[in-house]
Amino acid sequence: MGFSIVPFALPFFQERLPMHTSLSLATITCAIALTSSAHANLRITEAMSSSGTGGTPDWFEITNYGASTVDLTGWRMDDGSFNLAASVALGGVLSISAGQSLIFIESAAGAGVSSFAAFWGFSAAQIGFYSGAGVSLGSGGDGVGLFDSGGSLVTQVSFGAATTGSSFFYGYDALGAIDASYNGLISSTGSIGTQITAPSVNALANIGSLGSAIGTVPTPGAIALLGLAGLVTRRRR
Repeated sequence: MGFSIVPFALPFFQERLPMHTSLSLATITCAIALTSSAHANLRITEAMSSSGTGGTPDWFEITNYGASTVDLTGWRMDDGSFNLAASVALGGVLSISAGQSLIFIESAAGAGVSSFAAFWGFSAAQIGFYSGAGVSLGSGGDGVGLFDSGGSLVTQVSFGAATTGSSFFYGYDALGAIDASYNGLISSTGSIGTQITAPSVNALANIGSLGSAIGTVPTPGAIALLGLAGLVTRRRR
């Protein structure tokens, strides 16, 4: 369930290619290289818009489903208006590795990062920040959008009215679309799929799954093979 990719061996392609089609080692190498660099796939995987007792600022989580590290310099976020002109810069974390999840909290100049890390028992090195007019996450219903350094909207989620102290979570399928099997509200400690929910120091009032996306984050090798499959499909047309 969730985001999963089944890797397969190269003979699978060779057996199904027309006789006149060749797939050289150079082509394979190029395909994997392009997949690892050009198809970095960031998604918003969690958000909390209403903390419980003793809680923390609004926050959201992003996960790198791609095969390579992504430079976050110049990346921006906005709330549910998904408007680049109204967006604010992300700060505090310079890059996100393949398979990694990071948290961004609403905090001017990152002043709240240390207390947030202590509250959730989380590494401050994986916490970035943002701040500005109009980007607070509304507890009555809102959203989060993420823009890359070129101003393109890379990923967005929308959510309804918050349950105080519970985060919204989002899992994705192999095409990068939200998977309904892993999309909902974390309202109790325990497990969802393969992911253990992570309570804060006040477990009864604030529950989330910070730092690890719910569902399966595929390995870089599996993603490279998926990109190769796409290349073969295009060559056959």
